[in-house]
Amino acid sequence: MEKLVALAQIQAFTGIGIGLMIGLGAAGACIGVGIMCSRFLEGAARQPELIPQLQAKVFLLLGLIDASFIIGVGLAMLFAFGNPLLAVIQNLK
Repeated sequence: MEKLVALAQIQAFTGIGIGLMIGLGAAGACIGVGIMCSRFLEGAARQPELIPQLQAKVFLLLGLIDASFIIGVGLAMLFAFGNPLLAVIQNLK
C-alpha cells in the first residue's frame, strides 16, 4: 500500500509540475515576444533607416525565445512519458 501511495503522489506532483512548466513557459514566451516586438516597432518608427539591422536581431531573438519554450515543453514531456522519479518506487520495499 505504501508503494501505491508514493506512486500516486509522484504522479500527482509531476502533473502539477508539468502544467506549471508549460503554462508559465508559454506565458513568459508570449510576454517576451510581445515586449520585444513592441520595442522593435518603436525603434523602427524613430529611425527607419535601421530597420534591416533591427529586423535581423528581432528574428534571432524570436527564435531564441521560442527555443527556450520548446526546451521546457520537451522536459515536460520527459516527465510526462518517461518519469525518472518513478524508478525510486521500484526500489522501495
